[in-house]
Amino acid sequence: MKGKKKRIYKRKRFLIPIVIILLLIIGRMLLPYYLKKYVNNVLATIPGYYGQVEDIDISLWRGAYIIDNLYLNKVDAGSQIPFLDFKKTDISIEWESLFDGKIVSEIVMNRPKVTYIFEDQEKQNTEDPDLDDWTKALTDLVPIDINTLQVHNGKAAFVQLSAEPNIDLHFDQIELQAQNLRNVVRTDQKLPSSITANAVSIGKGSVSLDGKLDLIKTIPDMDLSFALEKANATSLNDFTQHYAGIDFKNGTYNIYSEVAIADGFLKGYIKPMLVDAELIGKEDGFLDTLWEGFVGFFKFILKNHKNNTLATKVPLEGDLNDIQSDIWATIFNIFENAWIQAFKGMTDDSINFKDAQEASQTEE
Repeated sequence: MKGKKKRIYKRKRFLIPIVIILLLIIGRMLLPYYLKKYVNNVLATIPGYYGQVEDIDISLWRGAYIIDNLYLNKVDAGSQIPFLDFKKTDISIEWESLFDGKIVSEIVMNRPKVTYIFEDQEKQNTEDPDLDDWTKALTDLVPIDINTLQVHNGKAAFVQLSAEPNIDLHFDQIELQAQNLRNVVRTDQKLPSSITANAVSIGKGSVSLDGKLDLIKTIPDMDLSFALEKANATSLNDFTQHYAGIDFKNGTYNIYSEVAIADGFLKGYIKPMLVDAELIGKEDGFLDTLWEGFVGFFKFILKNHKNNTLATKVPLEGDLNDIQSDIWATIFNIFENAWIQAFKGMTDDSINFKDAQEASQTEE
């Protein structure tokens, strides 16, 4: 009798680990299926949008899952171009933050595309516009707070299909890194998070973004600087021809900007510059040439002839719900660049977070 019980005990001793291993293997095999189903259900709950993922892979040892080919678009979109097209998104636990007592995630996105089709996005959603929040649905795909975000070889485009020819303004080859988004590393800084990015604009311009953030607040505080340099002005011809009836024969353009936001109050500027730009092309008709000549006459008067630049500086200030630009300062800055002192081709370092804080307190 004792021998029989001993054999049963030995059999259970081997059987239980085998059953556990089999259950783990089966669970590992079924997990991607259920995770894919969960993600697709989340995407299906966004009013006015539809979307799905092609596949999901699991990496247990990294505590990660990889979403392949996620796309999202408007239900009533006239085009077939996805609003969001994310080729590969790696969502994992940020192990180094565990030592700081925080369980947060890291997201690495490869070749994500965001294409804003004006005609598609301007269509009203009659289901429930208050719930039309695709950004919240995307954050629901991440089970824990995002602390680090990386984007590699991304693209953002703004397209107007009703224009003839179509208008396509885009940033390509986007490389972005944002760190400490959940303030895991404790500092005394008011803006503990950092963001850096670079890209190539339409017209092969060089784009850079650098700044500090505080995303813990309901309305995030930030201090950002932006530069777009040496882009070919002829790349804007579809846009300028459609909206202003002019096109460029040659030249380059730069855009510089600094923006600070404190407690929902914004202070900043945008500084656009045209360098060595000519408006009249040989292929233009008589009326086009006449109009461009008229515009070119004022451009000739208002440009700085020493540097051959036409530029201005547009001040921005106000509550985020009612941002105001100073039109008279903008006009004055055109004349200042032309006749007094040419603007420098760089950000001015004239706006910082403290400026926005002081302006916000003044408004109160």
